[in-house]
Amino acid sequence: MALGHIRQLYRIEQEIADRSPEEKYRARQALSVPKLMEFKAWLTKNQSHVVTGSLTRKAIDYALNQWEFLIGYCDDGELCISNALAENAIRPFAVGRKAWLFADTTRGAHASATMYSLIETAKANHLEPRSYLLHVLERIGAADTVEKIEALLAWNADLPRFEKTVKSTFNSIRNY
Repeated sequence: MALGHIRQLYRIEQEIADRSPEEKYRARQALSVPKLMEFKAWLTKNQSHVVTGSLTRKAIDYALNQWEFLIGYCDDGELCISNALAENAIRPFAVGRKAWLFADTTRGAHASATMYSLIETAKANHLEPRSYLLHVLERIGAADTVEKIEALLAWNADLPRFEKTVKSTFNSIRNY
């Protein structure tokens, strides 16, 4: 039953995906908030019927304890229902974290973090990371003004963009 509530919320998000932030906000207030209130009532009603310490009970307790954060996306049309894209973006960093614990120097760790940041920012702006890094490295020496430095930022770079195919969160939740 919990997945049914969640599935309804993701269906609403799928239906409003192409709308402006203001339209998303209004749609969420009209459609998602009532569904969320139903879901909270269901969680509260079933909480005492589930064995304390079980995974299901822990999930229910977590949802209720984090409720204000869970529903926060309804207050801003620019927010996503899920943080899956952010988690996917930091996954390579999390995977490499153990290896980076053994960086020989603080400077080496800093350089690694800087490169990671540049690469992930390029990806987020639909740039091929290698091309973007070459673009920056070839021009950074001549960037002697704020304007020239800003022109090197990934969102300003004069490079061809590519369309990154992102597996839809909606598709994964729909299959539950």
